[in-house]
Amino acid sequence: MASAEDRQVPPDATHGSPLRLCAVTRTHKGADDLIRFVLAPDGSIVPDLARRLPGRGVWVGATRRDVAAALRQKAFARSLKRSVLVPNDLVERVESLLKRRLADAISLARKAGLLVAGFAKVEELIGLGQAVVLVHAADAAGDGVAKLDRKFRALRGPGAAAEAIVRELTSAELSLAIGRSNVVHAAASGGGACRRIAYEASRLRRYREGGPEVPTDTGSNTGRV
Repeated sequence: MASAEDRQVPPDATHGSPLRLCAVTRTHKGADDLIRFVLAPDGSIVPDLARRLPGRGVWVGATRRDVAAALRQKAFARSLKRSVLVPNDLVERVESLLKRRLADAISLARKAGLLVAGFAKVEELIGLGQAVVLVHAADAAGDGVAKLDRKFRALRGPGAAAEAIVRELTSAELSLAIGRSNVVHAAASGGGACRRIAYEASRLRRYREGGPEVPTDTGSNTGRV
């Protein structure tokens, strides 16, 4: 039987899709505004970012602040009505998984031949009008970023560029995803691949911007609550 948090309620006019109950705020939100957690066979809480794992789900707002609040309030045990194992570093684990999903999306675009890397190649793709998503390393120099952004926005328009410029991964993380060293700038063309990159980047961005609060470390890696 599904838990109250895992049951759908009818959509409203603003969301257009079934809503879920956030275990922290006790408000109904769309799935994209929440993160689903499930209970693993060993009794531990596991993030289900793809929303595919079996079992009863607990939905929490998709921000660092809300996940930290869920730990403080023991929302997982309360929602599942049983003792559970919750990693003290769950906030960081979720962020790492979100970063991995973004890196995987970038890697798949490269393997499909839809992504180029390097300032000159990115500039060329923009000039051809084929760049759909622009990717900069988080630690990229401001002048290079500004130059490419200006050209990108000039061709695609300021409104279209808002979610199409990605700056969530460091150069080291971006290089690992693309499979070459010292990657600072990249760009992708192609519908599905670009939509996935933009979507995963927006999830990671929203999670981080929700607040830096992290629960106090109790001295162990996992706690039963």
